Amino acid sequence: MDLKGKVAVITGGGSGIGRAVCRKLASEEVQAVGVVDLNDEIFTVCEEGNREQGRDIFFPFCGDVTNSEFREKVFASLEGQHGPVSLCVPAAGITLDRLSVKVNSKGDQPTMDLYSEESFHRVIDVDLIAPVYWAMRTIASVGVDRAKRGLKQWSPEESMQGAIVLVGSVSSAGNRGQISYATAKAGLEGAQATLAKEAVFYGMRCAIIHPGFTDTPMVRAMGDDLVSNYILPNTQLGRLIRPDEIAGAICFMLKNSAVSGSLWADAGWHPSA
Repeated sequence: MDLKGKVAVITGGGSGIGRAVCRKLASEEVQAVGVVDLNDEIFTVCEEGNREQGRDIFFPFCGDVTNSEFREKVFASLEGQHGPVSLCVPAAGITLDRLSVKVNSKGDQPTMDLYSEESFHRVIDVDLIAPVYWAMRTIASVGVDRAKRGLKQWSPEESMQGAIVLVGSVSSAGNRGQISYATAKAGLEGAQATLAKEAVFYGMRCAIIHPGFTDTPMVRAMGDDLVSNYILPNTQLGRLIRPDEIAGAICFMLKNSAVSGSLWADAGWHPSA
Protein backbone atom coordinates (compact mmCIF):
# COMPACT_ATOMS: atom_id res chain seq x y z
CA MET A 1 0.00 0.00 0.00
CA ASP A 2 1.37 3.37 -1.02
CA LEU A 3 1.32 5.78 1.93
CA LYS A 4 1.76 8.86 -0.23
CA GLY A 5 -1.04 11.38 0.25
CA LYS A 6 -2.64 9.59 3.21
CA VAL A 7 -3.58 11.18 6.53
CA ALA A 8 -2.21 9.70 9.74
CA VAL A 9 -2.67 10.12 13.48
CA ILE A 10 0.11 9.19 15.91
CA THR A 11 -0.36 9.33 19.66
CA GLY A 12 2.68 9.72 21.87
CA GLY A 13 4.20 11.54 18.92
CA GLY A 14 6.30 13.94 20.94
CA SER A 15 9.08 11.48 21.77
CA GLY A 16 10.33 7.93 21.52
CA ILE A 17 8.72 5.52 19.07
CA GLY A 18 5.85 7.86 18.23
CA ARG A 19 8.15 10.68 17.19
CA ALA A 20 10.29 8.31 15.13
CA VAL A 21 7.18 7.04 13.33
CA CYS A 22 6.19 10.61 12.48
CA ARG A 23 9.57 11.24 10.85
CA LYS A 24 9.41 7.98 8.94
CA LEU A 25 5.92 8.77 7.63
CA ALA A 26 7.17 12.13 6.40
CA SER A 27 9.74 10.32 4.27
CA GLU A 28 6.85 8.27 2.82
CA GLU A 29 5.23 11.51 1.65
CA VAL A 30 2.02 11.24 3.63
CA GLN A 31 -0.19 14.29 3.30
CA ALA A 32 -0.61 15.11 6.98
CA VAL A 33 0.23 13.67 10.41
CA GLY A 34 -1.81 14.52 13.49
CA VAL A 35 0.81 14.41 16.24
CA VAL A 36 -0.80 13.82 19.63
CA ASP A 37 0.93 14.15 22.98
CA LEU A 38 0.17 15.16 26.57
CA ASN A 39 3.26 17.37 26.72
CA ASP A 40 2.85 20.86 25.27
CA GLU A 41 6.36 20.58 23.82
CA ILE A 42 4.55 18.88 20.95
CA PHE A 43 4.04 22.34 19.40
CA THR A 44 7.80 22.91 19.23
CA VAL A 45 8.38 19.37 17.95
CA CYS A 46 5.93 19.89 15.09
CA GLU A 47 7.26 23.33 14.27
CA GLU A 48 10.80 21.98 14.02
CA GLY A 49 9.63 18.99 12.01
CA ASN A 50 7.77 21.15 9.51
CA ARG A 51 10.82 23.34 9.11
CA GLU A 52 12.99 20.29 8.42
CA GLN A 53 10.49 18.96 5.88
CA GLY A 54 10.00 22.31 4.19
CA ARG A 55 6.23 21.93 4.33
CA ASP A 56 3.38 21.78 6.82
CA ILE A 57 2.94 18.07 7.44
CA PHE A 58 2.88 17.79 11.25
CA PHE A 59 -0.15 19.16 13.08
CA PRO A 60 0.09 19.23 16.90
CA PHE A 61 -2.67 18.24 19.30
CA CYS A 62 -1.97 18.49 23.02
CA GLY A 63 -4.23 16.50 25.32
CA ASP A 64 -5.04 13.31 27.18
CA VAL A 65 -5.48 10.33 24.86
CA THR A 66 -8.02 8.81 27.26
CA ASN A 67 -10.40 11.77 26.81
CA SER A 68 -13.05 10.96 24.22
CA GLU A 69 -13.92 14.62 23.56
CA PHE A 70 -10.28 15.38 22.85
CA ARG A 71 -10.03 12.36 20.54
CA GLU A 72 -13.05 13.52 18.55
CA LYS A 73 -11.62 17.05 18.32
CA VAL A 74 -8.43 15.65 16.78
CA PHE A 75 -10.26 13.58 14.18
CA ALA A 76 -12.74 16.34 13.34
CA SER A 77 -9.86 18.76 12.74
CA LEU A 78 -7.86 16.36 10.56
CA GLU A 79 -10.90 15.24 8.58
CA GLY A 80 -12.06 18.80 8.06
CA GLN A 81 -8.69 19.97 6.76
CA HIS A 82 -7.29 16.90 5.02
CA GLY A 83 -9.95 14.23 4.55
CA PRO A 84 -10.38 10.81 6.14
CA VAL A 85 -7.71 9.54 8.54
CA SER A 86 -6.58 6.15 7.25
CA LEU A 87 -3.32 5.50 9.15
CA CYS A 88 -3.07 5.15 12.91
CA VAL A 89 -0.27 4.26 15.31
CA PRO A 90 -1.48 4.81 18.89
CA ALA A 91 1.93 4.79 20.55
CA ALA A 92 1.20 6.74 23.75
CA GLY A 93 1.90 4.66 26.85
CA ILE A 94 2.86 4.74 30.50
CA THR A 95 4.29 2.37 33.06
CA LEU A 96 3.55 2.45 36.77
CA ASP A 97 5.71 -0.50 37.77
CA ARG A 98 6.06 -2.30 41.07
CA LEU A 99 5.57 -5.83 42.39
CA SER A 100 1.93 -6.89 42.45
CA VAL A 101 2.09 -8.15 46.05
CA LYS A 102 4.34 -7.08 48.90
CA VAL A 103 4.24 -8.49 52.43
CA ASN A 104 5.66 -6.63 55.38
CA SER A 105 6.67 -9.25 57.93
CA LYS A 106 7.97 -6.80 60.51
CA GLY A 107 6.15 -6.78 63.84
CA ASP A 108 3.70 -9.29 65.27
CA GLN A 109 1.21 -9.20 62.38
CA PRO A 110 2.38 -9.42 58.77
CA THR A 111 0.66 -6.89 56.51
CA MET A 112 -0.02 -7.03 52.81
CA ASP A 113 0.44 -4.31 50.23
CA LEU A 114 -1.28 -4.90 46.87
CA TYR A 115 -0.65 -2.98 43.68
CA SER A 116 -3.03 -0.04 43.79
CA GLU A 117 -6.28 -0.18 41.83
CA GLU A 118 -5.84 3.48 40.90
CA SER A 119 -2.52 2.74 39.18
CA PHE A 120 -3.95 -0.35 37.49
CA HIS A 121 -6.91 1.55 36.08
CA ARG A 122 -4.72 4.40 34.83
CA VAL A 123 -2.37 2.07 32.95
CA ILE A 124 -5.27 0.13 31.44
CA ASP A 125 -6.94 3.38 30.38
CA VAL A 126 -3.82 4.74 28.67
CA ASP A 127 -2.21 1.55 27.33
CA LEU A 128 -5.24 -0.56 26.38
CA ILE A 129 -8.55 1.28 26.16
CA ALA A 130 -7.22 4.48 24.59
CA PRO A 131 -5.30 2.87 21.70
CA VAL A 132 -8.25 0.63 20.87
CA TYR A 133 -10.56 3.63 20.63
CA TRP A 134 -8.10 5.65 18.52
CA ALA A 135 -7.92 2.63 16.23
CA MET A 136 -11.69 2.25 16.06
CA ARG A 137 -12.13 5.94 15.31
CA THR A 138 -9.67 5.60 12.41
CA ILE A 139 -11.69 2.71 10.99
CA ALA A 140 -14.81 4.83 11.37
CA SER A 141 -13.18 7.73 9.53
CA VAL A 142 -12.60 5.54 6.50
CA GLY A 143 -15.97 3.80 6.79
CA VAL A 144 -17.94 7.04 6.90
CA ASP A 145 -15.98 8.46 3.96
CA ARG A 146 -16.75 5.35 1.93
CA ALA A 147 -20.44 5.62 2.80
CA LYS A 148 -20.47 9.25 1.67
CA ARG A 149 -19.08 8.08 -1.67
CA GLY A 150 -21.70 5.35 -1.98
CA LEU A 151 -19.27 2.54 -1.21
CA LYS A 152 -20.13 -0.31 1.12
CA GLN A 153 -18.10 -3.49 1.66
CA TRP A 154 -14.53 -3.28 0.44
CA SER A 155 -13.59 -5.46 -2.52
CA PRO A 156 -10.16 -6.99 -3.25
CA GLU A 157 -10.35 -5.27 -6.62
CA GLU A 158 -9.87 -2.00 -4.75
CA SER A 159 -6.60 -0.96 -3.18
CA MET A 160 -6.26 -1.21 0.58
CA GLN A 161 -7.75 1.86 2.22
CA GLY A 162 -5.51 2.17 5.27
CA ALA A 163 -3.89 0.44 8.20
CA ILE A 164 -3.44 0.51 11.96
CA VAL A 165 -0.48 -0.75 13.95
CA LEU A 166 -1.04 -1.18 17.67
CA VAL A 167 2.04 -0.96 19.87
CA GLY A 168 2.32 -3.97 22.15
CA SER A 169 5.41 -5.02 24.08
CA VAL A 170 7.55 -8.01 24.92
CA SER A 171 6.04 -7.53 28.38
CA SER A 172 2.75 -8.91 27.00
CA ALA A 173 4.29 -12.34 27.63
CA GLY A 174 4.66 -11.41 31.30
CA ASN A 175 7.34 -9.43 33.09
CA ARG A 176 8.21 -9.13 36.76
CA GLY A 177 7.02 -5.86 38.27
CA GLN A 178 4.67 -4.99 35.39
CA ILE A 179 1.32 -6.46 36.37
CA SER A 180 -0.69 -3.57 34.88
CA TYR A 181 1.51 -2.88 31.85
CA ALA A 182 1.77 -6.55 30.88
CA THR A 183 -1.98 -7.00 31.23
CA ALA A 184 -2.66 -3.97 29.02
CA LYS A 185 -0.24 -5.04 26.30
CA ALA A 186 -1.57 -8.61 26.29
CA GLY A 187 -5.08 -7.18 25.93
CA LEU A 188 -4.03 -5.38 22.77
CA GLU A 189 -3.42 -8.76 21.14
CA GLY A 190 -7.11 -9.65 21.46
CA ALA A 191 -8.12 -6.22 20.24
CA GLN A 192 -5.85 -6.48 17.20
CA ALA A 193 -7.17 -9.90 16.24
CA THR A 194 -10.76 -8.66 16.51
CA LEU A 195 -10.25 -5.38 14.68
CA ALA A 196 -8.36 -7.15 11.89
CA LYS A 197 -11.45 -9.29 11.25
CA GLU A 198 -13.87 -6.37 11.39
CA ALA A 199 -11.90 -3.55 9.76
CA VAL A 200 -11.32 -5.38 6.46
CA PHE A 201 -14.99 -4.73 5.68
CA TYR A 202 -13.85 -1.16 4.99
CA GLY A 203 -10.53 -2.15 3.42
CA MET A 204 -8.56 -1.47 6.59
CA ARG A 205 -5.87 -3.68 8.13
CA CYS A 206 -4.90 -3.92 11.79
CA ALA A 207 -1.62 -5.38 13.04
CA ILE A 208 0.41 -5.24 16.25
CA ILE A 209 4.12 -4.87 16.93
CA HIS A 210 5.76 -6.04 20.15
CA PRO A 211 8.93 -3.97 20.63
CA GLY A 212 11.67 -5.00 22.99
CA PHE A 213 13.30 -2.49 25.30
CA THR A 214 13.74 0.65 23.22
CA ASP A 215 15.76 3.76 23.96
CA THR A 216 12.81 5.96 24.92
CA PRO A 217 12.19 8.29 27.88
CA MET A 218 9.87 5.64 29.38
CA VAL A 219 12.63 3.01 29.40
CA ARG A 220 15.35 5.45 30.48
CA ALA A 221 13.16 6.40 33.45
CA MET A 222 13.74 2.90 34.79
CA GLY A 223 17.30 3.95 35.62
CA ASP A 224 20.68 3.16 34.13
CA ASP A 225 21.41 0.46 36.71
CA LEU A 226 18.29 -1.53 35.87
CA VAL A 227 18.95 -1.20 32.14
CA SER A 228 22.60 -2.27 32.51
CA ASN A 229 22.06 -5.08 35.00
CA TYR A 230 18.70 -6.60 34.05
CA ILE A 231 17.82 -5.64 30.48
CA LEU A 232 20.98 -5.61 28.36
CA PRO A 233 22.36 -8.93 29.69
CA ASN A 234 19.15 -10.64 28.51
CA THR A 235 19.19 -9.05 25.06
CA GLN A 236 21.07 -10.67 22.19
CA LEU A 237 21.57 -7.30 20.52
CA GLY A 238 23.47 -6.10 23.60
CA ARG A 239 21.95 -2.62 23.48
CA LEU A 240 18.61 -0.85 23.60
CA ILE A 241 16.69 -0.80 20.34
CA ARG A 242 16.68 2.56 18.56
CA PRO A 243 13.26 4.20 18.08
CA ASP A 244 13.94 4.55 14.36
CA GLU A 245 14.40 0.77 14.11
CA ILE A 246 10.91 0.22 15.52
CA ALA A 247 9.54 3.02 13.33
CA GLY A 248 10.97 1.31 10.26
CA ALA A 249 9.24 -1.92 11.21
CA ILE A 250 5.95 -0.10 11.83
CA CYS A 251 6.04 1.60 8.44
CA PHE A 252 6.77 -1.74 6.81
CA MET A 253 3.67 -3.12 8.52
CA LEU A 254 1.58 -0.15 7.38
CA LYS A 255 2.73 -0.53 3.76
CA ASN A 256 2.70 -4.30 3.30
CA SER A 257 -0.85 -5.45 2.60
CA ALA A 258 0.00 -9.03 3.55
CA VAL A 259 0.70 -8.01 7.16
CA SER A 260 -2.29 -8.33 9.47
CA GLY A 261 -0.93 -10.14 12.51
CA SER A 262 1.87 -9.60 15.02
CA LEU A 263 5.56 -8.80 14.72
CA TRP A 264 8.03 -9.29 17.56
CA ALA A 265 10.82 -6.74 17.34
CA ASP A 266 12.48 -7.87 20.54
CA ALA A 267 16.22 -7.73 19.68
CA GLY A 268 16.58 -11.26 21.01
CA TRP A 269 15.06 -10.55 24.43
CA HIS A 270 15.21 -13.72 26.56
CA PRO A 271 14.64 -12.83 30.22
CA SER A 272 15.75 -15.18 32.93
CA ALA A 273 13.03 -16.84 35.02
